[in-house]
Amino acid sequence: MNNPNQFIPTPYTNSVDSGNFTWSAPSNIALVKYWGKREPQIPANPSISFTLNKCKTITTLSFERKRHGGFSFDLLFEGQPKESFKPKILKFFERIESYLPFLTDFHFTIDTRNTFPHSSGIASSASGMAALSMTLMSVERLLNPEMTDDFFYQKASFLARLGSGSACRSIKGNLVVWGEHEDIPQSSDLFGVEFPFEAHEVFQNYRDTILIVEEGQKSVSSTVGHDLMNGNPFSEARFAQARTNLTRLKQILIDGDLKSFVALVESEALSLHAVMLTSNPYYILMKPNTLAIIEKIRKFRSDTNVPICFTLDAGANVHVLYPDEYKGVIKTFIDGVLSLFCEGGKYIEDKIGNGSELLTVNS
Repeated sequence: MNNPNQFIPTPYTNSVDSGNFTWSAPSNIALVKYWGKREPQIPANPSISFTLNKCKTITTLSFERKRHGGFSFDLLFEGQPKESFKPKILKFFERIESYLPFLTDFHFTIDTRNTFPHSSGIASSASGMAALSMTLMSVERLLNPEMTDDFFYQKASFLARLGSGSACRSIKGNLVVWGEHEDIPQSSDLFGVEFPFEAHEVFQNYRDTILIVEEGQKSVSSTVGHDLMNGNPFSEARFAQARTNLTRLKQILIDGDLKSFVALVESEALSLHAVMLTSNPYYILMKPNTLAIIEKIRKFRSDTNVPICFTLDAGANVHVLYPDEYKGVIKTFIDGVLSLFCEGGKYIEDKIGNGSELLTVNS
């Protein structure tokens, strides 16, 4: 399951001159965190995430055959040229060319937009690279009509990973594992796989409200943060902790054990930020309002026994996780208390989703 050569295509059996596809792909929020990697985008530890529903990228890829080789593409973000994005896409194309050799045969127009504000701190690289990978795989499927659905989605996840590691968890839903793990059948370092067990019904409609503590890009890129794990004195213990927590979370998800879910997910979030604090150079992405929200959530849970919990990405914003049946009381809590710690009172309501979706085809 960890041989990338399986994704190098044999000569294509069909030809196509032009067309376009539109796909949406969601962001995701990790429950067991991935932090640390080796080239090419191989995770130092396995992770598992909830796929989101509303926070997504919608990408239209138009393609037209050209006479001369080399990469050729235009990039639009929300309908306007976005030159600053082009170097990342060019690097992505260079990285995946051996797996998609048709990339030099066409001129592409990539038109992409997010359903959430670009400055909101939501992981747009995950949803963006996942949506782009889905459109590119749709082109390859025209050239190889015999491709199976399983291979289509598996290769899309493989490609998305080469653009942004966590993007491989945004292809499918609703719980996705990335990284080899002895307790997860078919798991792989090369692509994400759907959680291969039946999760308890309490986790089927789980909700995620994202509290916008700070808008804008974080001060340290994820790439830099991952690289700093190479010299972190606690890195090996962290990688082992993540593997153990994934084993524990597997059973928690099957059993519907909310108390254990809350404890493990919050511990994972704080462990992620702990290794940031112990890196050299260290960096602090939590803000005072992040800590205030965490304390308010802990007190509310203690006072009410409502199984609300928090998790964090590599940033200041807080993801509030809770079962659907508590959405009314928790919305009241967010509006009356937690929103006071958000920039401009802003938050985004979302829930667990089902992965990428084909929206339009013209080929």
